[in-house]
Amino acid sequence: MPRVPAVRGRLKDTPVAGEKKVLLAAPRGYCAGVDRAVIAVEKALEHYGAPVYVRKQIVHNIHVVTELEKQGAIFVEEVDEVPEGEHIVFSAHGVSPAVVGAAADRGLHAIDATCPLVTKVHREAVRFARDDYEILLIGHEGHEEVEGTAGEAPDHVTLVNSPDDVPNIEVQDPDKVVWLSQTTLSVDETMETVRRLRERFPNLQDPPSDDICYATQNRQVAIKKVAQGADLVIVVGSANSSNSVRLVEVALEYGAKAAYRVDFSTQIEQSWLDGVETVGVTSGASVPEGLVQEVLIELADAGYGEVEEVKTAEEDLMFSLPKELRKDLKGSGRARGAAQH
Repeated sequence: MPRVPAVRGRLKDTPVAGEKKVLLAAPRGYCAGVDRAVIAVEKALEHYGAPVYVRKQIVHNIHVVTELEKQGAIFVEEVDEVPEGEHIVFSAHGVSPAVVGAAADRGLHAIDATCPLVTKVHREAVRFARDDYEILLIGHEGHEEVEGTAGEAPDHVTLVNSPDDVPNIEVQDPDKVVWLSQTTLSVDETMETVRRLRERFPNLQDPPSDDICYATQNRQVAIKKVAQGADLVIVVGSANSSNSVRLVEVALEYGAKAAYRVDFSTQIEQSWLDGVETVGVTSGASVPEGLVQEVLIELADAGYGEVEEVKTAEEDLMFSLPKELRKDLKGSGRARGAAQH
């Protein structure tokens, strides 16, 4: 699915009772982990030449994937699809030790672009499994991050999809239970799941630090504030982006009268704007800012030219490039880290 640029004049400026405006959430868009992963693929293509293979989508955004494909990246589902001896990048969501082993068996040159915050959860899983804890992993079945984390300690992990799963959870020793979580979840739903788990298992241990990533939390806090004053919220992000889907849910929970997710500005429907005075806009953590700007262009054509940024946090975290790539780029003058956001 190629990028569809903003189409001028597609949306019409229809009258509403009050003044039209946009509340633009900040922070929004790219996080440090996504930025690092995308740059890793770009640098690998630049240094090694095309093709460079990527297991799964490097990040969950259709536009990013399409643009990298144009540069020579080839996305595959599993490592056995990659010719022996080629370069492969593991996505920001992480992989299990079994995947790492399978890549090594094929002689692939692996570049691990797993977000460092996801790697932290992997290490926690390994440590708690080594201490013979049962790990209750809060996350969504089938999500790549969950598969990677569970793969670190498969005999010790039980997946908890939602608060409703809690009554059916069984553990061998309720005094040796810990919870971990997928980093991109709804903060509120995760805490509700933990509350219910603790009711069943009073000695449930917390992870050493919060697993839900700073970017997910910051974007949810921002949209909560925006939603309180918005008739409509538009979230830019792809359908398989967990944190983007969560932003729609959070917007509705915190007061938005309607909320929709779009990949591109051209998916905004005129009917959504009927009677709408205030539109909230945000984007998931794997969304380039250009896609948000295209939304603002089309909304301006519909009369929403006044844009007020609602800022709830400053983000300045940055991660260095994967160590495998840094090693190969060393001395070339191109081994810079991911950009700061």
